[in-house]
Amino acid sequence: MDMITRICKTLASRARIAWHRVRGVRITGHVSLRAVEIPRHPRCITIGAGTALDRGVTLLATDAASRIIIGNAVYINRHTMLDASERIEIGEGTMVGPFCYVTDHDHTIAPDVSAGDGPLVSRPTVIGKRCWIGAHVTILKGVTVGDGSVVGAGSVVTKSLPAGVVAVGNPARVLRPI
Repeated sequence: MDMITRICKTLASRARIAWHRVRGVRITGHVSLRAVEIPRHPRCITIGAGTALDRGVTLLATDAASRIIIGNAVYINRHTMLDASERIEIGEGTMVGPFCYVTDHDHTIAPDVSAGDGPLVSRPTVIGKRCWIGAHVTILKGVTVGDGSVVGAGSVVTKSLPAGVVAVGNPARVLRPI
């Protein structure tokens, strides 16, 4: 890559960071943001130092009470969505693969109410420190992924996982300790 291209990319990244800070995103140090989408409530989002969010990452805080907290030195790959109505937290040093979906809520299910009309059912979702979340993983409400765990590609995590394990499948099950 030639010097002019590097300078242009650096300036573009700094402009994106400045824009998100002006909108209210709490950025605690130098980060790399590449075409990140924050459609609502930017003041509800905290991004730690040394974190990199790749193209197409969406950070969606449903309302002003929602929280998305991304620790230091986290990498979130392309086209991943964090969808919070209460709280999603990602611990430092964690890597999230492309096309993942992490949520802390779902819709009420009742015979006489359509899913969109009922209230959201929420419980905080936490991904621990130094985790590795593979490509196309879905992590659902109320789940805690323990520190240092690995979730294999394509898994759907419906229940909490202990620290230091490898989990795979739909629903994700512990395969072995690390």
